[in-house]
Amino acid sequence: MSTPATMMKGFPDKPVKAIVIGASAGGVEALVQLLPALPAGTDVPVLVVLHQPRDRASLLVEIFTPLCALPVREPNDKDPIDPGTIYFAPPDYHMLVDGAGNFALSADEAVNFSRPSIDVLFESAADVYGAGLMAIVLTGANHDGAAGLKAVGDAGGRTIVQQPEGAHAWLMPQSAIGKCPGAQVLGLPEIAEIFRAMGASGNDASRGAGHA
Repeated sequence: MSTPATMMKGFPDKPVKAIVIGASAGGVEALVQLLPALPAGTDVPVLVVLHQPRDRASLLVEIFTPLCALPVREPNDKDPIDPGTIYFAPPDYHMLVDGAGNFALSADEAVNFSRPSIDVLFESAADVYGAGLMAIVLTGANHDGAAGLKAVGDAGGRTIVQQPEGAHAWLMPQSAIGKCPGAQVLGLPEIAEIFRAMGASGNDASRGAGHA
């Protein structure tokens, strides 16, 4: 069985400064397996885009707060990005990281038929965090996230994709692998183990968790 050490072997020894995650169809179920694995004391922000209906209030904060050791929030425009916090993009807004390290919310046109868009978050975060970014593409039924994952890899960040055969919807992870073939392809239990290792050993355990 793979361990966090073997999964991270051979990648640059650089600390993770932020984690970005993208998911669509089946994403709640996948995130329920991953986000609770982040222990209290995890010192990086976790920014999540999950495609959801634009015309309804999100219940993600209410769903995940009792499950997670880290605080869970939905940011407002210009909010600072705090370490050790899980953030969900609000419905019908793109969520970006600006040059000052704050959130920027945008009502610009949908990207890949999605607002919020995974690509928009990943690309803006890659510009700010560079090699310190870990990006993860999970289950989904469109191509959103593929171009963003490539941008993270091009910036020297770590890129991880859920195994398509184990995903609720295979198209999104398969598209991400096609665009970013150097990404690590892992099952949800393996990704969760990386998260646990980050908290157990500090940010040193997250070094080199995958890149393109």
